[in-house]
Amino acid sequence: MPPSLLNPPAWQRRAFIGLGAGLALPGAWAASLANRPLHLPRLPLVQRRLANGLRLVAMRDPATPTVAVQMWFGVGGRDDPPGRSGFAHLFEHLMFKGTRHMPSEMFDRLTEDVGGYNNAFTAEDVTAYQSLVPANHLERLLWAEGERLASLKLDQATFDSERAVVQEEYRERVLAAPYGRLFNALPGLAFEHGAYRRPVIGNIDELNAATLDDVKRFHATWYRSDNATLIVAGDFDPVQLQVWAERYLGAVPRPAQPLPARAAAAAPALKERRVAMHGPQVPLPAVALLWRGPPARSADAPALSVAASLLGEGDSARLNEALVVGRRSAQSAGFSSALHAQAGMLVAFAIAAGGQDAAQLGPQLLGEIDRLARAPIDPAELAKVRNQLVTQVLSARQRPDGKCESLGWALALHGQASHADRELDLLQAVSASDVQRALARHVLGRAHLSVHYSQEPKS
Repeated sequence: MPPSLLNPPAWQRRAFIGLGAGLALPGAWAASLANRPLHLPRLPLVQRRLANGLRLVAMRDPATPTVAVQMWFGVGGRDDPPGRSGFAHLFEHLMFKGTRHMPSEMFDRLTEDVGGYNNAFTAEDVTAYQSLVPANHLERLLWAEGERLASLKLDQATFDSERAVVQEEYRERVLAAPYGRLFNALPGLAFEHGAYRRPVIGNIDELNAATLDDVKRFHATWYRSDNATLIVAGDFDPVQLQVWAERYLGAVPRPAQPLPARAAAAAPALKERRVAMHGPQVPLPAVALLWRGPPARSADAPALSVAASLLGEGDSARLNEALVVGRRSAQSAGFSSALHAQAGMLVAFAIAAGGQDAAQLGPQLLGEIDRLARAPIDPAELAKVRNQLVTQVLSARQRPDGKCESLGWALALHGQASHADRELDLLQAVSASDVQRALARHVLGRAHLSVHYSQEPKS
């Protein structure tokens, strides 16, 4: 598979959810899951709104010596201003710079220097800032989060420096990668006139056209207390957490103007067509098939996740078995279900094997999808994939930062932190008929784009 999908950058790591290698379950556990669902205690959540609109979600786990602190903002690539793609991604970097009372990079000192870490990612609907520290460092981290929410410094030198960093990411992941241009173009093709049409990573020319005033307006519009969620998981005193949250984050003023309405995600229906694309360093031609998918909160979302895994996850996935191992027409093949808060995109792709005709890849991809949608599905194959997906969820929940991320996505995509509990139930309940019904509804017989990507013709 293309490196851009196997190892996606932070800003899109959630986008292609069906392509990572599945985790193996112990034999006894796998057998038990195949026969009966796994029931886990509900996550012990405490939620409240501060007076300034900031949402607090907390989950105590005294068994760990650490605490995770994450700030999730309801702004992502879909909210980039017209002609200014990449602003949400840019702020993933700018938020680690200086404030009134913190020098640049102080988050590294507050986390890495005490044995923890900090990170961030930008997606279509959210930008999240993540830290993990020993539990006794919680107060200073909450102070730091309140400080950068209230008094981030935005000056020309910092803007120029971080814009250059974002542009270099674009060069590395899009321009230099053999198939980077192809996968970067897919959102624009699937959502031609919708809010999700611009890739989250941004655009060099549009970032060059941006001014410091543009950046300050974007920050004032979206980085505010009533658009933020503080998520804390790990070892902490619940009463003390409430006091510190009020002291350091509750004191940040709520803007007088209301939060703006987000741009509509709707886009015109796809029309069946073929698109030819070319790149300067394409070792072998590739084909991608695009369908419009439902939003993440659709009842079909769990079944599409399972379908994506059946088709594209791991060496035993159907597309790999059929196109790579069986016919040897492709060197790699996969399927992704990229479902966002208000719309989704389904992608099947294959990169031709050496000496093979790329024109055959589209029909072969469609044939395997059709076979999954119409022919009986082996119960053992379905159980294996469900087990892999459930294990991924459970594995993340073993860590405080994984708990926070699970809660953050539940809020961002479903509007409720408690959906993190439902995720396991919904995945385990997916049946063969659910998979086939979802594919019939969103793929079979639906208009799709066929994208053919190859080396630029020599002039």
